[in-house]
Amino acid sequence: IHTVQITCQKRAFIAKEYPVGSPDDPFDRSKFEDQVSSRVNYSSFPDQGRTSLCGPASFFYCLQMDRPDVYKQAAIELWMQGKTKIGTLDITPGDGCKHPKGSFYFSGSERISGLDWITLASLRDSENSIMSYDDIDDEVAGITMWGKITEWFEKSGYVKIYTNVGLGRCSIEDVARLSEYADNGFKVVCLISAGMLFDFGSDDTSSKNHWVVWAGALKNANGKAITKNSPPDEIVNLKLFSWGAVKNQIKLNKNLEYVRKHIFGGVVFKPLN
Repeated sequence: IHTVQITCQKRAFIAKEYPVGSPDDPFDRSKFEDQVSSRVNYSSFPDQGRTSLCGPASFFYCLQMDRPDVYKQAAIELWMQGKTKIGTLDITPGDGCKHPKGSFYFSGSERISGLDWITLASLRDSENSIMSYDDIDDEVAGITMWGKITEWFEKSGYVKIYTNVGLGRCSIEDVARLSEYADNGFKVVCLISAGMLFDFGSDDTSSKNHWVVWAGALKNANGKAITKNSPPDEIVNLKLFSWGAVKNQIKLNKNLEYVRKHIFGGVVFKPLN
């Protein structure tokens, strides 16, 4: 089990509503150390909570899984210095992002952890020349396009081997191809409509609004990976990363045709060595 200890007292992030010494300070050093430790031990995963930072969450999840040492170093450098570099990817958030406004809590629980704000919001803010990402409640400034996602991965050392992401929905053949890549251990970062996910609730959505990472093949009820010849009415499920969890997340009893209509393609990378 890895533990994280930071000896430096200086820090770059201070929330407007929770100054240093506040019991609810989201960037408190001991809280932050515990959060980083849980990540390098794979007992927790990036969770954007109620923010719209699913793109950065998908990037940092892949980094955590492939290179926890790099993930840890980047997080600590951001906490201490307010900037870090992963390969040629510069992450230098603005002053507003380092001093965010808004409530970090809802009904007594965290809306987003200090660690996830430091990593996810910093990455998004670094790339946002038009709008500053400095408010927990800001959704528009957090939406990530696929060109930017690809750039983050490639600058940090990932090699892209395939993409079929775009404006239109996937065909069954498109989905089967992504599934095959995921089954073979590649990173499949996928743009979906979040309404197909169990944790989204009873409502549904049809627009592209959420980034996830596949954690295996799309499988039928017998546990067999789907293929381009799979029948559209076959019930399927998919283990994927989303909202801080890695588990089967498709709503119950949904078929391949339903899932296909909620997938807008993905970008596939080799794992980072």
